[in-house]
Amino acid sequence: MGTRHRGSTDEVRALDLFIKLMRAAESVATRVHRALADADLTVSQFGVMEAVFHLGPMCQKDLGAKLLKSGGNITMVVDNLEKRGLARRKRNPENRKYVTVSLTDAGRRLIERIFPRHVAEVVREVAVLSADEQATLAGLLRTLGLGVCGTAAS
Repeated sequence: MGTRHRGSTDEVRALDLFIKLMRAAESVATRVHRALADADLTVSQFGVMEAVFHLGPMCQKDLGAKLLKSGGNITMVVDNLEKRGLARRKRNPENRKYVTVSLTDAGRRLIERIFPRHVAEVVREVAVLSADEQATLAGLLRTLGLGVCGTAAS
């Protein structure tokens, strides 16, 4: 469903694109993230675990910035992972504001088990596009994500 806005051609085109972009993103994300329910993980928890798994222990603040989460939100997500024994935090003794998040052995085992299924789901979802279409879309989305000032995360 496109926009019902009766504005200028530029407005209607932009709104229609935005609606399609958001609907596609939500639709694909919903299908890809179904498997997380089996592991009793939220999308944010999975994001933290995946980032730390692939990038190594990270400062909690940097982790929040990477995942586009507020400080309060990332604290709650890591709290919940810590309660389940999947992640741990370590404060820097010289700067107590600097908190490093790492995975526990249980967290590492869980992400090692569920990540391959996640990858397979993503591959299956994007397979409706050819390899060239995937590359083109990735480039367009990066440009869109960087926006006018070119500072947003990719």
